[in-house]
Amino acid sequence: MKKLLFGMFCLLAAEMAQAGVAIEHWTTPSGARVYFVASRSLPMLDVQIDFSAGNAYAAVDGGRLAGLAELTNELLDAGAAGLDEEQIAARLGDVGARLSSFVDADRASVSLRSMSAKTELDAALDLLRAILATPTFPAAALEREKARSIASIQEAETRPEQIVARRFAEAIYPGHPYGVQATAESVGRIGREDLRAFWRAHYGARRAVLTIVGDVSRAEAEIIAARLSDALPDAPPDAPLPAVTLPARQTIRVAHPATQAHIDIGLPFIRRGDKDFFPLLVGNYVLGGGGFVSRLMNEVREKRGLAYGVYSHFSPRKLEGPFQIGLQTKRSQAAEALGVVSATLAKFLEQGPTTSELKAAKQNLIDGQALSLDSNAKLLRTVALIGFYHLPLNYLDDFPRRVAGVTAAQVREAFARHVDPEHLVTVVLAGD
Repeated sequence: MKKLLFGMFCLLAAEMAQAGVAIEHWTTPSGARVYFVASRSLPMLDVQIDFSAGNAYAAVDGGRLAGLAELTNELLDAGAAGLDEEQIAARLGDVGARLSSFVDADRASVSLRSMSAKTELDAALDLLRAILATPTFPAAALEREKARSIASIQEAETRPEQIVARRFAEAIYPGHPYGVQATAESVGRIGREDLRAFWRAHYGARRAVLTIVGDVSRAEAEIIAARLSDALPDAPPDAPLPAVTLPARQTIRVAHPATQAHIDIGLPFIRRGDKDFFPLLVGNYVLGGGGFVSRLMNEVREKRGLAYGVYSHFSPRKLEGPFQIGLQTKRSQAAEALGVVSATLAKFLEQGPTTSELKAAKQNLIDGQALSLDSNAKLLRTVALIGFYHLPLNYLDDFPRRVAGVTAAQVREAFARHVDPEHLVTVVLAGD
């Protein structure tokens, strides 16, 4: 059986690579945007519903109820349609379905994986519809999850990597919802009515993006999408988040007894859909996103042995998401390591990638694309991202061409537009 399933997954990946990914799109009568990919290789269906209900939307009041977005999403399946969470879990288990969820800065997401056979699929979709449309947010479950969340926050406040991450987010997004972090106090303030109000305001059809991937036809997918979206509350459409402003250049030093210094450097970077995305993607691979073949790894680790690992990374969001360089080093070497990182970044901003670096980065990114499409679950996540951020429907098919067309001059120009050293924030924890 394992060999058979592995063979089916390989067939699925091969079909996607050869035929491309045909994404169909429409809007339901209730206003939800739908993105559908038919995939008949496996008798499975994956559904993901993304709402503009991420952490930033619960932090627009300055963070008084920070943590509300995650608690609301977490407790959707704690009770619905007369069922408690144990009954919901049992019914999902009975039909072999799996429910999962996550929250990031922009999105609150709920996903369902089910067999595509009618009996099992209908039962699983009924449960998903009930969870989204009639959550009860039981008081006992809320208190339990608040206690768990507070304990997690308190535990994170003892971990150097979490401390520096929180300080970094707050520093690069001063006064903005993207920089607001949940605290024990903010979570403690959250009541059941806060969850109800947040759900009613943010889980409506006009804020929803439904992604459907798997073993159904377009006609069946239209029925599923309407079945789920028509039951959602009548919430208003997306409301814009406040504009991101660039922070002033600064270095923040956090005293801590850790033997390793933790360093984060960065600033707000780009939005999803920015025209500079592909030059920045290729350039970042050269700078610090390519692991052992990156400039930062070569300069900091290979040449000088100052850190086990160092990376650069960026995460586009609805608004300008973060660009970050991160590393850990001996606290006595923090100043030296920081100097090497700064010099490497400055040289890259001035000169850009070499011809050989550019060629290798483009080849690795193009070859690696298949890994994001080699299962229904991965394809679901990728198509959901395309839908939520209004990316072109041919984004996946166009990816290799766009990457291959990047020039060294485009990389230099894009980084010059988005990385101004006068706005770089550096956070150093436990550095001598």
